[in-house]
Amino acid sequence: MGGLLAYQFDWSIIPPIFPSLLQGLELTLEITVVTIAVSMVVAVPLALARMATVTIIRWPAQLYIEIFRGTPLLVQLIWVYYALPVVLGINLPAFIAVVIALSANLTAFMAEAYRAGFQAVPKEHLEAAQVVGLRRVDQIRFVTVPQALRQQIPVILSLNISLFKDSSLVSTLGVADLTYKGNIESSLLFRPMEIYTTIAAIYFIIAFPATLITSAIERRMLAGQEGQTPNRPRGARSLMLKLLPTHLLFGGFGG
Repeated sequence: MGGLLAYQFDWSIIPPIFPSLLQGLELTLEITVVTIAVSMVVAVPLALARMATVTIIRWPAQLYIEIFRGTPLLVQLIWVYYALPVVLGINLPAFIAVVIALSANLTAFMAEAYRAGFQAVPKEHLEAAQVVGLRRVDQIRFVTVPQALRQQIPVILSLNISLFKDSSLVSTLGVADLTYKGNIESSLLFRPMEIYTTIAAIYFIIAFPATLITSAIERRMLAGQEGQTPNRPRGARSLMLKLLPTHLLFGGFGG
């Protein structure tokens, strides 16, 4: 305690190194955005495979999810960065390697969120889609996925926020993200307190508003569910009129 009180903070070192930290933040955001985009797409077929009734499809998907959810992210990063190039016999750029590792990890968690959303889609909506003659692909695209995404928005946003913070682990591999830039400046200036406090503040300034938005969306969804009244039964066609886009309704329904 006495040592901390005796420490003389020198915040004047931050302005000169701030551009370097912003460069690192730019790479951090690039890694985060690319990883989220890849994971949100790849997680859909993985979630569907996880729900498949065919064992040879379901088990590999389940195994993948359990491996990436059950092992440390840092270990996954190290393995993809160092071992995967050896296994494949190719050179992977650092950016590509960390995106692969982070995407593989986030996809496993995202797939479980999607699966929960898929299973929560009302059965009558799926039956109505079948009655009006929608193909299986269109059922997934226009009925299952949109409703699942809406229901799981808070979970998906929480996963994305966690990824943004966890991306700091890539600094251990020499990737010049925000944390790595801070490590370099700290080793040069010997002012870790000021530098890491600034880095923590930058992460917080970005993550905290996103957390507030996630909480607000979750509260709004809960309030909407509590205020809902049971819907009167409706026919398949009228239900699809509510769920499907106009171009599909008038171009896709047969007689």
